[in-house]
Amino acid sequence: MHDRSRKRPRDLNQLAASILADATNDAPPEPDDHRDPAAVALGRKGGLKGGKARAASLSPEQRSEIAKRAAAARWGEKPKV
Repeated sequence: MHDRSRKRPRDLNQLAASILADATNDAPPEPDDHRDPAAVALGRKGGLKGGKARAASLSPEQRSEIAKRAAAARWGEKPKV
């Protein structure tokens, strides 16, 4: 049975490729990952501890000031253009 929630591409070339893939039961190729695994692991390692390390190094007053500025940016009055 067809999946009716799936939309067909509007581009004719993509539509033709999609129809051909459906007719031949071919799966679309997975994109190549060109990233260096060591660099990915290093970036993830730093990202996991970044927020906790920053929060630990700030005083409660500094954290409160940062939170106030964030709330003002999020909910404050927008500048008129």
